[in-house]
Amino acid sequence: MLSVLAVPAFQDNYLWLIHDGKHAVVVDPGDAAPILDALARLNLSLSAILLTHHHADHVGGVGELTDRMPVPVFGPRKEAIAGVNRPLGEGDHVSLNEPRLDFDVIEVPGHTRGHIAYFSSGQRWLFCGDTLFAGGCGRLFEGSPEQMVSSLAKLAALPDDTAVYCAHEYTLSNLRFAQAVEPGNEPLNRRMQSEQDKRERGIPTVPSSIGLEKATNPFLRHTHPDILRKLSDEKKISSEEPISAFAALREWKNNFR
Repeated sequence: MLSVLAVPAFQDNYLWLIHDGKHAVVVDPGDAAPILDALARLNLSLSAILLTHHHADHVGGVGELTDRMPVPVFGPRKEAIAGVNRPLGEGDHVSLNEPRLDFDVIEVPGHTRGHIAYFSSGQRWLFCGDTLFAGGCGRLFEGSPEQMVSSLAKLAALPDDTAVYCAHEYTLSNLRFAQAVEPGNEPLNRRMQSEQDKRERGIPTVPSSIGLEKATNPFLRHTHPDILRKLSDEKKISSEEPISAFAALREWKNNFR
C-alpha cells in the first residue's frame, strides 16, 4: 500500500515522500533535514530522488541525501542539476521496484525552461513542481506564455481524478486572485471556503485534483468568456487572443495583493 507524505520545509514548501512502509522516494528535496527526520521517524529506506526543476528550494538537499544514501537521482535532461544521474525528458518512463511505482515524464516548460512533471497513471498522481499550483500556476521565470499555456494544457488533459501534488502552500492567495478574476464562479467560491477551513485546522490544501483545477483555476480557464470579459473590463487586454489573455492574467497575478 503506497502513501504520500507531505513534509513541510522552509516557509511554504511541501517535499513529497512516497513510501510503502519500508522504502521511500522523495520528490524535490529542497532541504535534507526534514526528509532525514521523516525517514528515521517512519523507519524508511530511501531508494530514489525525483526532481522537477533546478530551483534551490527543490534541489538543495540532494547532495546531503546522496552523500548518506547513494540512490539514483532523476531529473530534467534540459537543466544542469548537480547530482542528477538519470536525466529525463518528454515520453520517458521511470520504473521503480522499491517502492513499486511507475511514472510517465511530461515536459512542462514555462516556470523554467526544462521543467518536468511525473504522472503515475496507476495511482492517478501528478507531481508537478511549480508548474501547476492549487488555484494557480508558476511564475514565468525562464519560459514564455506560449510554453506555459502548452504545459498547462498537457496537465489539464490528464484524468479529472488525478491528484495534483504541487510544491507550495499558495492556495489561499491563489484563490483570492481567482475570485477577483471570476467572482461569479460558484465552485470557486465553495472551494475558497473549504480551503480556508483546512488551513484554519492546519491541514494542507494539497493535493487538489485536475477536475477541481479545471473548474476553479483561472490559468486553466483563461479563455472562459467571464474571464476574458473581466480582463477587458480591467483594461488588461485589447483582444481575446488566448496567449495574450494568459500573459495578461499572469502579469496581473504577479502584481496582485
